[in-house]
Amino acid sequence: MSALRAAGRQKSYRDTTLYTTLAPCAMCTGTIIQFKIPRVVVGEARTFDGEFELLRSRGVEVVVLDDQRCVDMMRTFQENNPDLWAEDIAEDIVE
Repeated sequence: MSALRAAGRQKSYRDTTLYTTLAPCAMCTGTIIQFKIPRVVVGEARTFDGEFELLRSRGVEVVVLDDQRCVDMMRTFQENNPDLWAEDIAEDIVE
């Protein structure tokens, strides 16, 4: 969603490929569907599985690169920022 904000107002996203480090969450998936973005390239889906089934069911092409650098970056972020990560994915912290 922040990538779309940064892109500014567009008349259409129908010829856009969205690149993301992490699998899109439900909220981002809804945005991709709403703006009819046809293709999403994902760095990795091991640390968060996202909403691929919903995207594909709506005709979005999903390409998962499974890039180890993305996996490492996300694992490090999740380990170093568990509260923020839990907030981002709307999960309770288990202590």
